[in-house]
Amino acid sequence: MRILGLLLLAGTTMAQAPVVEAPAPKPIGTIAELMDNLIYPTSDAVFYVSSRAPKNDVEWNELQAKTLMLAEAANLLMMPSRARDREGWLKDAKLLQDAGTAAFRAAKAKDLATLSELNDQMYAACVACHNDYRPNYRKRPLTPEKIPQ
Repeated sequence: MRILGLLLLAGTTMAQAPVVEAPAPKPIGTIAELMDNLIYPTSDAVFYVSSRAPKNDVEWNELQAKTLMLAEAANLLMMPSRARDREGWLKDAKLLQDAGTAAFRAAKAKDLATLSELNDQMYAACVACHNDYRPNYRKRPLTPEKIPQ
């Protein structure tokens, strides 16, 4: 009986607690600024990982931070105020998120081979979005194997 009374009291107390709404995300920079200052530099860390391989724990930590920023940048692109259209924009941003997440996991594991293999996935994510949303973007194949020689 005491337990039932305590549960009822706890439920009443919780029901009376004020509801605090989280502030809505507010974009600060433009999409161009996100690309120039966040996405390009952090994606380059993956694109050039073979020639700029981390040599010590400090460099691995820096790479890990860049790949985390890259994956999280996709979340910034998915903000409702940035989405150009729901379906295509979110699909393209998800490609970046998937590639960035895989890169972050590989960097945490210090797995240089997997990071190198992610180049094609990253390239496909970038080109898909640029083809869909950058006017006058030169149409290119989605994978390096399909580039005309």
